[in-house]
Amino acid sequence: MSSDDKVTPLRPKRPCPECGKPSARETYPFCSVRCKDIDLNRWLKGAYVIPGRDDEDEADNDAPK
Repeated sequence: MSSDDKVTPLRPKRPCPECGKPSARETYPFCSVRCKDIDLNRWLKGAYVIPGRDDEDEADNDAPK
């Protein structure tokens, strides 16, 4: 293998979802442990919520108790 051969990265570089800097291999998809911890804190606080569908809410209310 010559020194001119390029190694294809396992994952493409992409911007950090927190600050926009290029991602680091050790903390992918984040650029640093700090940005990774910020995201984890948001998950733990419940800041990221996946809304339920309206028909699921109605089905729960109509169920016998």
